[in-house]
Amino acid sequence: MIYLVAIVMIFSIPLAAIITSHLETQTKLKHKMIESEVELEKLKHENYVIETQKLRLELEQMRLEDAKKEQDFLAK
Repeated sequence: MIYLVAIVMIFSIPLAAIITSHLETQTKLKHKMIESEVELEKLKHENYVIETQKLRLELEQMRLEDAKKEQDFLAK
């Protein structure tokens, strides 16, 4: 009976280490994945801000062109 307990203890310690190591590796991979997702979201937001600014500038340019056409029309 004592031998059985000793054998179980001998095998359970490495098994616990293997499981712990696996869980640690999984956690590190999840951490890297979340960091990548955060970086992607930052880039998406940056792109959104740039695209919005570009559209604002295009709209302002169209307004200026329309105002100029209107002035030219009224000047004639």
